[in-house]
Amino acid sequence: MIAADTFRKIRLIELRTRKLVNDSLAGAYHSAFKGRGIEFDSIRPYEPGDDVRLIDWSVTARTGSPFVKQYIEERELTVMLVMDTSASFLFGSGDQKKRDLAAELGSVLAYSAIFNNDNVGLLLFSTQNELYVPPRKGRNHVLRLIRDLLSAQPTNAGTDIAAALRMVSRSLKRRSIIFLLSDFLAPTETYTTELSLLAHQHDVIALVVSDAFESTWPELGLIKVTDAETGQEIWVDTNAPRWQQSFSAQTLKLRTHIDSVMVRSHVDFLHLTANSDYVAQLTTLLQQRARPRR
Repeated sequence: MIAADTFRKIRLIELRTRKLVNDSLAGAYHSAFKGRGIEFDSIRPYEPGDDVRLIDWSVTARTGSPFVKQYIEERELTVMLVMDTSASFLFGSGDQKKRDLAAELGSVLAYSAIFNNDNVGLLLFSTQNELYVPPRKGRNHVLRLIRDLLSAQPTNAGTDIAAALRMVSRSLKRRSIIFLLSDFLAPTETYTTELSLLAHQHDVIALVVSDAFESTWPELGLIKVTDAETGQEIWVDTNAPRWQQSFSAQTLKLRTHIDSVMVRSHVDFLHLTANSDYVAQLTTLLQQRARPRR
């Protein structure tokens, strides 16, 4: 039984994401992800301007008039949403936590998939694979995914990206589109090999979700900071210039390592921040992917 507040959240996010897909993202999604090929559809009379390479010469010879073959794109794509549910993903310095943004992103991508008649599935992970929903089609299926994105309660606080990627690799038998949503607050060496192997088999896009406080911490004086995944507590003087410099340097180092791993693994990626407008960034990424690559 779905709680009333959860049902309201599902309904609100459904209305918002469906509108975003209809208004902004449907075309960009369709252009970014091509189907497996084209399949024959029908024959019709030749019209001026048609590509002569499409002329069906056998039908033309039989009828004495030129006819051309029509083809349609054979889509039947599979989209897999792989979302981090570790404790660090519950952090949020504003109204929106990182997990809230990831849930909305997942909903937008799920609606984009069914809008284009594609299958969409879900894997939630922490230090273990928490929930796996096989790819399917349809609005009811997407509503189920939104519910899971919003309400799943992980049993572990930590993060094991590599285990999730291995699970996806075992589950998907043909080439698919995989969106990996995480804050990637894990040593890059723990998942680099698995990410490269998965990207060799599938089309992988990483959405790196962060919070504004994770790049620039405000001066709040002496505060106790708790690591959400390990429970370790330390006191830090956030007003100290040396601490501020060290924090900024570590943040930049981690981001540089993440970007480097994505580039080496041939994974498209996008950095997104909670409480910010992600629509333009996501649309731009999809449009870039639709352009021919040299």
